[in-house]
Amino acid sequence: MAEDRKYDQDFIRPLRRVLVGVIAVLLALTFLIWRIDSPRVEQFRMAVIDRVVPSFDWAMKPVTRLAVLTEDFRSYARIVEQNQELRRELQQMRAWREAALQLEQRNAQLLDLNHVRLDPQLTHVTGVVMADSGSPFRKSVLLNVGARDGVQDGWAVMDGLGLAGRIAGVGQRTARVVLLTDTASAVPVIVQPSGQRAMLIGDNSAYPVLEFVEAPDDLRPGDRVISSDDGGVFPAGLLVGEVVITRDRRLRVRIAADYGRLEFLRVLRSRPVERITDTGSLIAPGDEPVLESAEPVAPEGTGDG
Repeated sequence: MAEDRKYDQDFIRPLRRVLVGVIAVLLALTFLIWRIDSPRVEQFRMAVIDRVVPSFDWAMKPVTRLAVLTEDFRSYARIVEQNQELRRELQQMRAWREAALQLEQRNAQLLDLNHVRLDPQLTHVTGVVMADSGSPFRKSVLLNVGARDGVQDGWAVMDGLGLAGRIAGVGQRTARVVLLTDTASAVPVIVQPSGQRAMLIGDNSAYPVLEFVEAPDDLRPGDRVISSDDGGVFPAGLLVGEVVITRDRRLRVRIAADYGRLEFLRVLRSRPVERITDTGSLIAPGDEPVLESAEPVAPEGTGDG
């Protein structure tokens, strides 16, 4: 066995060396031929390519088909994911629609029971947001409506969801809107359902601060915040947002207006509220009216004897 192994080694090693040498020579010749710039060599290269490359189409078809199948599978997976997401959104929209219908019916019932009279003079003019202040210390935007449209300082401004700010500077064709998050903004509000009055003060953050609350412990996250007509600045009942409590236990408000998509704003034409200055006539407790006594009338048929 040792002799056979030695014979195999003596026979295979020279053969291996010959094969390696032949392969190296062929590779060197191929490299040299491929690098030579000659018309004949070019014709030879083209002949080889025409002969070899088309014959590999059958080998590339499975690879191409596999790539197409992989892309189709990815597209199908994306479609399935989008379909599931749309189903979830549709389910949420149905729930929101049902809640909106219930709230609308309840609001109509309450208005009918309380005989609420809405202000017919509360109209609005819509403007396009042209630019913002561009400063980290000011939170304001510019509208393309101004004095020519009857806009006045102090009027409330809303987007499609809730109160966004107030007019603070009017030009002939433009007006500046100070947002609720600006440090110059201070708006009287009412927190529902407790009915507590407070001041919403901006501090250049996304969540303005609720200050001057009488009983902060009675407020809960999610309580509805609406505008108050205290001071005659804003109309009452405009949606402002909802209460949130930060980690430092401060009361703040998540604004209902979408500041990230301010494209159109409505300026409410607020009319001055009629104020009663006459206290009227008061009746003091000691000033009771004195009734005059009538003289007794003698009955008929009686007289002095």
